[in-house]
Amino acid sequence: MESIAEEWLRRVEAEYRSAAAAQHYTLWLIQAGASPDLIVDGMHIAEDEIGHASMSHQVFLAADGKGSPTMDQDSLGLMRQRDSLEEDLLIEGVRFFCLGETVAVPLFQRMREQCTVEIASQALEKILVDEVRHRDFGWTLLDWLLSGPNGDSLRETLERELPSMIAALAGSYGSAPEASKISQEEREWGLLAGSDYAEILERCYQRDYRPRFAVCNVAIPPNLVRS
Repeated sequence: MESIAEEWLRRVEAEYRSAAAAQHYTLWLIQAGASPDLIVDGMHIAEDEIGHASMSHQVFLAADGKGSPTMDQDSLGLMRQRDSLEEDLLIEGVRFFCLGETVAVPLFQRMREQCTVEIASQALEKILVDEVRHRDFGWTLLDWLLSGPNGDSLRETLERELPSMIAALAGSYGSAPEASKISQEEREWGLLAGSDYAEILERCYQRDYRPRFAVCNVAIPPNLVRS
């Protein structure tokens, strides 16, 4: 049970980071004068992530977890990295929503399919429903950015940075969790093996990333490149 509790505690921490990032990103949308519907959707996503953290914490307690999340305050939120707000909106929006939330959908679907512990299954079901909406927000956001007056230059920036962003994601998902095999009990509590993460990302790259970026007229490598 210790490994199960530890994994759900990591998820609590991840959901808090996602909530902070979504909230900060929504502030950028306000500063950029985005449409009210995008701003409201961003606020709802931040609220969703807090709900996910709460549900994950309940599963952690049900797995006899002890202690509390360890949060690095410096990792909460987003930092401006580029000269223009539009470029930061583009790169962080693609990293967080188009890449991260898109692969999250099949990941949580696999977790839910294998999960038989009721409290964990209920949490995964709600998270999965929300992740679909978060994924769709990302691609709507990308379309809005690329359809603007600076769309051509933003597309060039994205095509230049996208391969390294994907490689970083592949490196992360290919090694989390570290163990390549997990027990049946861990699967019943909604955990996945490292090989599951790698397999799902590989399939997502061909089934989701490539066609979705093609619709946006953004070129990406034909195959997943790992760092």
